[in-house]
Amino acid sequence: MKDGIDAFNLVLSNFIPEIRLPLSKIPKDYKEGVEEIRLRVNSPLNIYYSGKDYFVSGKGEVSLNPKEGLQISLNAIEKIFQLTTNYSIYALSEEIKYGFITIRGGHRVGIGGKIIYGSSDIEGIKDISSLNFRIARQKIGISNHIIPKLIDKDGNFYNTLIISPPQCGKTTLLRDIVRNLSNGDFENKYRGFKIGVVDERSEIAGIYNGIPQKDVGIRTDILDGCLKSHGIMMLIRAMSPEIIAVDEIGSAQDAKAIDEALRAGIKLIATVHGRNIADIRMRNGLKNFFQEKIFKRYIVLDNSLGVGTIRAIIDGETYQNLWRGK
Repeated sequence: MKDGIDAFNLVLSNFIPEIRLPLSKIPKDYKEGVEEIRLRVNSPLNIYYSGKDYFVSGKGEVSLNPKEGLQISLNAIEKIFQLTTNYSIYALSEEIKYGFITIRGGHRVGIGGKIIYGSSDIEGIKDISSLNFRIARQKIGISNHIIPKLIDKDGNFYNTLIISPPQCGKTTLLRDIVRNLSNGDFENKYRGFKIGVVDERSEIAGIYNGIPQKDVGIRTDILDGCLKSHGIMMLIRAMSPEIIAVDEIGSAQDAKAIDEALRAGIKLIATVHGRNIADIRMRNGLKNFFQEKIFKRYIVLDNSLGVGTIRAIIDGETYQNLWRGK
């Protein structure tokens, strides 16, 4: 998986040599599949891979034993933060105050430290004590086989909700569904749709300096770093989307904006954290969608056969499982 290693190496370009070199020596399998690289002050160098935490020694050896990990100093974190922000912390202050920044390649860096409050809101973060480099790997084509389940015989898209526990591939699947729907497929006889993406945490398209780092299709418009409740309304007013895509819905404000989109005849694809339908159907902000049977397809993910395992595709009317894949 050259793309996986390329993504890993691109992220490593943000590290100082004493941490970059050990990470560059870890085995190929880890480079291909590492999801997170975590740096915490006075704690061992930590990677998250295949559902487990591993620790990396100064020689690049990978172990489950935290005592084997290279200790991270405050000075190292400060230097890496400077590198990651390209020595322009002020220019990224708007992103930083929300706890993360997006770097080249569409990867996201979470920030831990002391929160600074202003008169009405968070103004920034100082005394950085931890950094979480989340490696965003695009998996082109993973939705190819499920798209036919999401489109009716007349070529219309079903409102779809992806249900998934954390780190089970929901955003990766959402991104590829958006790409497929946006591009269309003449062989499978479905047209391309105009899609609006509200990318609140810069994870779907991974925009960096105004350019999407991930392929989200040729008919896709993106609002980056925008609250879902604001972005949905902006798309309705200005971009005439046929489908709106959002990640991690759940708040009352999200529900209100989604309702406006549905009333305007716009279809929706969204994700939510949960284990199954029963886990989420009574949550505030979601229960009305179930009562009114807004979603016609539910895609349920887990990691039973690896990250992104499709456990079920549920018909929103009959609640029958339409999925027989592996």
